[in-house]
Amino acid sequence: MYLQRESNPDLNAVTAYGDDYIQVNQTKYTESIYFAPTGEILPLGLQDAAEIDQMQLRLLAGVQAKEQSPMDFLDDVGPGLENPQNTEIILLGTGSAQTFLNPRVTAELQSIGIGIEVMTTPAAARTYNILMSEGRLVVAALII
Repeated sequence: MYLQRESNPDLNAVTAYGDDYIQVNQTKYTESIYFAPTGEILPLGLQDAAEIDQMQLRLLAGVQAKEQSPMDFLDDVGPGLENPQNTEIILLGTGSAQTFLNPRVTAELQSIGIGIEVMTTPAAARTYNILMSEGRLVVAALII
């Protein structure tokens, strides 16, 4: 299904999708990918939502551990996360069927204000385009 005729070359937009591909900026991908409105389209490296863990979500969101003071252990301060890319939401397309993630996997990012929405890949592609066009800092992770 084609979603739009033209795309802004400065922004990554899903321009079409089918059962076995995603097209971003008129380039067809036949493997699972992730991307933000700007930057590279990267391979996701997995075929099933069950493979996603906290480290994978950190990578998708672009978050990293905060620098800690050597004295933080005195206050029982655990490692915190910072969000240098200001990611607002991750849209996870889980293929043709919606597959939810374990809340323990998503809790870490949600605790720092990053939303994680899980839906079918076609729904995630459409939702990404809407949020991206509104200027939202969204990451699409689309499993084919």
